[in-house]
Amino acid sequence: MAIPVVNLADFLSGDPQLKQAFVNQLGKAYEDVGFVAVKNHGIPDELIADLYKYVQQFFALPRDAKEKYEIPDLAGQRGYTSFGKEHAKGSEAPDLKEFFQFGQTVEDDDPIKSEYPDNVQVNDVASFNVTFTKTYRAFEKSGRALLQAIALYLGLDEHYFDEHIHNGNSILRAIHYPPITQEPKSAIRAEQHEDINLITLLVGASADGLQILTKQNDWVPVTSLPEQIVVNVGDMLQRLTNNKLKSTTHRVVNPPREMWNTSRYSIPFFLHPKGEMSLACLESCIDASHPKAYPDATAGEYLDERLREIGLKK
Repeated sequence: MAIPVVNLADFLSGDPQLKQAFVNQLGKAYEDVGFVAVKNHGIPDELIADLYKYVQQFFALPRDAKEKYEIPDLAGQRGYTSFGKEHAKGSEAPDLKEFFQFGQTVEDDDPIKSEYPDNVQVNDVASFNVTFTKTYRAFEKSGRALLQAIALYLGLDEHYFDEHIHNGNSILRAIHYPPITQEPKSAIRAEQHEDINLITLLVGASADGLQILTKQNDWVPVTSLPEQIVVNVGDMLQRLTNNKLKSTTHRVVNPPREMWNTSRYSIPFFLHPKGEMSLACLESCIDASHPKAYPDATAGEYLDERLREIGLKK
């Protein structure tokens, strides 16, 4: 399936017509599909290449070396989470993956710093941490621009989201789906799910496998070109917009048998606001045909609930 392609350079061009056309394209895609591919996204190719290189080096470490970076008290929110620990909401079967999570680094005097655990410093792979920090900031910048366009589409002030995502609780997650070594119990590497956050920015996975569920209830593969990133709506934005913008169900399927001996790597950036942000449905998205679908909650309360549902928090 060719998902809609948008050009972020149009939004940032300074040309009012190009900017408005981008806003309309993005908003319509998020109402209809929930996914877009973004070109001219502003994340340098060489940074992406470095990130994948260091991620592959990390996951190639011996198991005991990786487990040094697994801190049980952090509920998977920082550092390493070993194979088979996480499952999709409503599924008992663990996903066939291991992952590493890198979070916000507060660089000003914002008191929210006390709410975030420190990032786990990886000593076994040179330049790992500095590359994650640079990539995190690049994703934040691109994500902020996309949320500005979404705000305009919703009839909000262009900078509505800015204060909520400054020092927000975003997560950069590096995922490794190891080679399949025996007949799998399921054809699914990561069970169907929706993302928790506002939007997810995914920089080209190393192999096919991502599928989205269409409105017609069909699973279709999603691929993006090397110079694009895939960006989808998460549940927080769906709640905020009272289902106007669609948080699309997606999954990762196993490769064909002849590819079982290969790893798959994927690096999504889950863009979260600060925990205090209200996710109460916007009044402009509620009417007689679309009554309020969700109880009021903050982003922090909702995240906590979902982490328990997927098995990362007890």
